[in-house]
Amino acid sequence: MAEFGFELEEVAALVRLVQEHALERVEVAEPGRRIVIASSCGGGVHTQATAPVAVAGRAGPPLGQKEPAEAGPRLAIVSPMVGVFYRASSPGAPPLVEVGDRVEVGQPVGIIEAMKVFSEIPSEHAGTVVEIVARDGTLVRTGEPLMYLRADT
Repeated sequence: MAEFGFELEEVAALVRLVQEHALERVEVAEPGRRIVIASSCGGGVHTQATAPVAVAGRAGPPLGQKEPAEAGPRLAIVSPMVGVFYRASSPGAPPLVEVGDRVEVGQPVGIIEAMKVFSEIPSEHAGTVVEIVARDGTLVRTGEPLMYLRADT
């Protein structure tokens, strides 16, 4: 049964991820569903989910981000692995890229932590960042878009 838009197996897998890797918090946010799993000092795990929400019309950009300057094909930078996505190279550091920044092929655009190993995520394309989809500190899956670029012409 899908409780709050998540299957029991999905929730159980996220709880195991938190426990096995001693994570403080894992958050998964997708269109229409969101879940937060956090560990406590006593070793327990707390889960909070929000029910799916239907939204009519075209959704705007995520809070704090601008609309893309021009329409056209967008190139996705996708996660090469499952792990926790971070926008900055260390806590307190500025994000590696922001909407409107120009990136080159191979330039680091984020960090993914998997099994206590931090891996830089290089851009596979050159272009201008038009949308950052993955939120800082959230779990991402292999092949999931992290951000979108507008290709240089």
